[in-house]
Amino acid sequence: MTTETTTENPALSMAVVVSDGRLLMIRRSEQEGDLLWALPGGAIEDGESVEEAAVRETVEETGLVVDAVKVLGKRVHPKTGRLMSYTACEPLEGEARVADEEELDAVAWVSHSEIKEYVPYGLYEPVQAYLDDVLPH
Repeated sequence: MTTETTTENPALSMAVVVSDGRLLMIRRSEQEGDLLWALPGGAIEDGESVEEAAVRETVEETGLVVDAVKVLGKRVHPKTGRLMSYTACEPLEGEARVADEEELDAVAWVSHSEIKEYVPYGLYEPVQAYLDDVLPH
């Protein structure tokens, strides 16, 4: 697989997709460290904004067309050391499924109370705060 990035570990853009009171999560085929479930997302391509990358990666990975609402924050991920940005997105059309079978093996819509089961080490604080506001619990 070739990528047109200038660094070994390009920055990643993650989509925080909420629909019908649930958060979209994906499970990658190959684990990154001890991360099992994650938000849809991937490397930001040259000339792409973090919002555009979050939208593109969500479509590529899950087939779900989304619209970027707002950037929630950026950080260096404590477990992977990668620069991450997080964008709140809303679904426009389609159904979330495993669209990229090489990268993913499952998708799930997770309720607020289930997040800790999928992400036991906790989500990035601004993402959790956003979900606390928008998800029923």
